[in-house]
Amino acid sequence: MTGKTFDLTSGYTISRVIRGGWQLAGGHGAIDREQAVIDLIATFDAGIFTYDCADIYTGVEELFGAARLRLAGERGLDVAARMKVHTKLVPDLERLATVSRDYIRGIVDQSLLRLKTERINLVQFHWWDYAQPRYVEAMAWLDELRREGKVHNLGTTNFDTPRLAEILAAGIPLVSQQLQYSVLDQRPARGLASLAKQHGMHFLCYGTVAGGFLSDRWLGAAEPATPLENRSLIKYKLIIDDFGGWELFQQLLRALKTVGDRHGVDIATIASAWVLEQPRVAAVIVGARNQAHALANARIMDVALSAEDRAAIGAVIAESPGLEGDVYTLERDRHGRHGSIMHYNLNAGRV
Repeated sequence: MTGKTFDLTSGYTISRVIRGGWQLAGGHGAIDREQAVIDLIATFDAGIFTYDCADIYTGVEELFGAARLRLAGERGLDVAARMKVHTKLVPDLERLATVSRDYIRGIVDQSLLRLKTERINLVQFHWWDYAQPRYVEAMAWLDELRREGKVHNLGTTNFDTPRLAEILAAGIPLVSQQLQYSVLDQRPARGLASLAKQHGMHFLCYGTVAGGFLSDRWLGAAEPATPLENRSLIKYKLIIDDFGGWELFQQLLRALKTVGDRHGVDIATIASAWVLEQPRVAAVIVGARNQAHALANARIMDVALSAEDRAAIGAVIAESPGLEGDVYTLERDRHGRHGSIMHYNLNAGRV
């Protein structure tokens, strides 16, 4: 393991920056699929050889599969094998009560076809509603697919500490959890990090740049009026509000800018580098709309924060009341500010 790679488990190494796929899905503008494949390969060449997608990200698994095939065709199977692709399995909210072994198997088989592979590197399981208590049973069915060889590693997405403990107590061999973690949101550090340490699990973190809010673009900017242009900005503006509001957010941007100037990088790079230093964090997941953005993301792995840097950022974070609850608790309240903007049945009609 080097500063740019991480051994998520024995024999399985990922890059510490993961190329996210959400921005390549529907709802983020038109996608030039040929250019997207070219950009994904350029990301690979920049040292970011791990990719994140989901069964519910329309068209993204197919794009990653096409990039893997092109790598294999142009550079050989050994090179293509270095490309690690993680996907998520997200049963629809309306199907939770009737989820079956065949349903889980069907989603995995569909992802295998889309990703053009015989074994998925990592499947990360998400469950919308704990009132439907069958998530441990569903994870056991996923573990059957791991033992069959269709899945290499198992992880979870956005489980809170008690429910993750249930899954681990059932003997499911989890290697990771994908979750939101940023200078604005340290909910994973409360209880989940301790549980993860006990079981040798690590975090794969999204939201490290808060949908683009943690960037030079917003430094000194007026608080945006609603409605915001997309669901990502709506989501992360709510996080900013809970962090302490726009003025405290501006203080944080100023601190990040000062640190970034010392390192010759931008605010977004420092924000992600800070997350990489937190306990149990294996990697950060960052999106990119084009090749230049993807190449800039590789710089995150080059930043080593000093004690002075950490103190400057920490001083602003200490003024925040912090987000309420455990990991994803706010987002699970379907009638609350955070949960009401979520889409819950994106697999409907596709499996």
